[in-house]
Amino acid sequence: MRKRISLTAALLLVLASCQKKQEPVEITPEEYHASVDKVIEIMIHDIFSPPVASRIFAYPNIAAYEIITKNNDTYKSLAGQVTGLKSIPDPKNDESINYEMAALIAQMDLSKRLIFSEEKMETFRDSLYTIWMNKNEPVFNASKEYGLQVADHIGEWMDKDNYKETRTMPKFSVDSDDPSRWQPTPPAYMNGIEPHWEKIRPFAIDSAQQFKPIPPPEFSMEEDSDFYKEVMEVYEVRKNMIGKGDKSDEIAIAQFWDCNPYVSVTRGHLMFATKKITPGAHWIGIAKIASRKTDADFAKTVYAYTKTSIAIADAFISCWDEKYRSNLIRPETVINEYIDDSWEPVLQTPPFPEYTSGHSVVSGAAAIALTDIFGDNFAFDDDTEVAYGLPVRSYTSFNQASDEAALSRMYGGIHYRAAIEVGIKQGRDLGKFVVDKLDMTKG
Repeated sequence: MRKRISLTAALLLVLASCQKKQEPVEITPEEYHASVDKVIEIMIHDIFSPPVASRIFAYPNIAAYEIITKNNDTYKSLAGQVTGLKSIPDPKNDESINYEMAALIAQMDLSKRLIFSEEKMETFRDSLYTIWMNKNEPVFNASKEYGLQVADHIGEWMDKDNYKETRTMPKFSVDSDDPSRWQPTPPAYMNGIEPHWEKIRPFAIDSAQQFKPIPPPEFSMEEDSDFYKEVMEVYEVRKNMIGKGDKSDEIAIAQFWDCNPYVSVTRGHLMFATKKITPGAHWIGIAKIASRKTDADFAKTVYAYTKTSIAIADAFISCWDEKYRSNLIRPETVINEYIDDSWEPVLQTPPFPEYTSGHSVVSGAAAIALTDIFGDNFAFDDDTEVAYGLPVRSYTSFNQASDEAALSRMYGGIHYRAAIEVGIKQGRDLGKFVVDKLDMTKG
């Protein structure tokens, strides 16, 4: 009798589990923000260079965006608009798919493929998977299947962008006989990073050379030369900042926009790295701030990240093309050699040639993309660097923020004026081209 009761109870439990009510699953913009933040956290841990980091943002966001366009009347596919991208496959079981969930799954899967610390992304992903599966397993399974299918599609396209090929190309050769050429800088004296980045397939621009800037001032230490005057400007700006003290606004601006993931600290015989976000990650953070301020829904949030990340990625390709063509020496090297061997910049000089300024180019491009999305005169409080011990700074527009980001390189002592002014123009011209070319919204 007891066995019969036990069997009956077990059968009832099985039936109850089979008839479990499936809850609707809402995927919010905050979950997408959290995933992007997790990727940034892992990139800081893994120490990716600024150009490589831009690639890590672009492909996962594009994958998510393409899924959103399959079930949204506002946004258009990028297939045929960005180089080499073909239409993603249609879903097999359309009625069971939560497109926001599928988009986030694709974003997480591609992000995991692009970082080193995969287990960190897996832990974050699995925490969401558990919630979604417990709420509605059929919808979760259908959405996961489609999200991973699209991730594979984007992954195949991604694998043809020449990134893998550039991993085996020769290191940058330093020309120590030419005084105008870039030399490794203290304290780590690292090799020039990503000297072949111009070979990476662009997203929206036609080629790495499309926005080739004017050449930098010709190297000369003659006192009446343009180059010498620019060197002395960097030197004098630093002297004036020392007179103002460590609490000056110039110091605050330089530190706020530092965004150098390669900062090395030397203590005795020990050298270690402090970890920071890249310039691209800072602007991705601003995209998050703008999305939150406008209460952007999930689709617009993904759209904002995608357009901004494409502009950033192409800006790095364009900038790095010029950096290793002009191959210009950094202020720290020139000033130490010709003017003052004890002079030090406020910021640590990053390990690549000077012209044009990467932060200027990237900031100019990102600001144009964000202005196109959220409008001009968009005031915001930038808290991106709070996590790294720096205060909030406020801006009246994205372009004002990009102007300050560019000027920060002068205050930091790592760029001459030409690299800043030409760089911001290079970035803005590129950004305008990207937003004009990409037809991403309907109506």
